[in-house]
Amino acid sequence: MEEKAPERPRVDDGLLVERAKRGDMEAYGEIVTRYQALAQRTAYVITRDADAAEDAAQEAFVKAYRALDRFRSGAPLRPWLLRIVANEALNRAQAQARRRQVDLSVAEGQAGDPEASPEAQALAHERRALLVRALNLLREDDRVVIAYRWFFDLSEAEMAEALGIARGTVKSRLSRAMARLREQLL
Repeated sequence: MEEKAPERPRVDDGLLVERAKRGDMEAYGEIVTRYQALAQRTAYVITRDADAAEDAAQEAFVKAYRALDRFRSGAPLRPWLLRIVANEALNRAQAQARRRQVDLSVAEGQAGDPEASPEAQALAHERRALLVRALNLLREDDRVVIAYRWFFDLSEAEMAEALGIARGTVKSRLSRAMARLREQLL
C-alpha cells in the first residue's frame, strides 16, 4: 500500500498577497489557482460567452497582479479580485455588444440530488432552466448581484466590496433584483 503524501495546509490569502507583492510568482500562482474558477463564472455571468469569460478572467488576473501594491493589507482578497474581474468582463461585454444566453453551467453545484428519482431530476432540471430563462431577461446589474449572492455565495460585505458600493445599497439592489426575478417567474 502506497503512503499518501501529507496535504499542505492552506495558506491564508493575505500571506499569499504579501509574498506575491515581494515577487513570489508561486504565491501569485496559488491565488490564480484558488480563484480561477470563481473568476471565470463571474465573468461568464456578465459576458454570457465562455471564451470571453475566460479571456476576461485571465486579463483580470494580470491587472490584479499589476495592482497588488494598491491592495490594502488585511482586506479580503476575494471581493477585490471579483471587482477587477467584473470590470474587465463588463468592458469586454460592452465592447463586443453580444447578447448570449446564460446556460445551466452558471448554477454549478445546484445539479440536485444524484440519488433522486429520474422524475425528480427532470423536475429539478426544468426548474433550473426556468430560472435561467428568467435571469436572462433581467438587466445585467440585476444578474450580477443575484449571481454574487446566490451562485457564488458572497456575503453582503463581500458583495459591497466587489461592487464598490455601500452594504445598505447591496441590500436594496438585491431586494429589487429579486423582486424583478420573481416578476419574470410569474
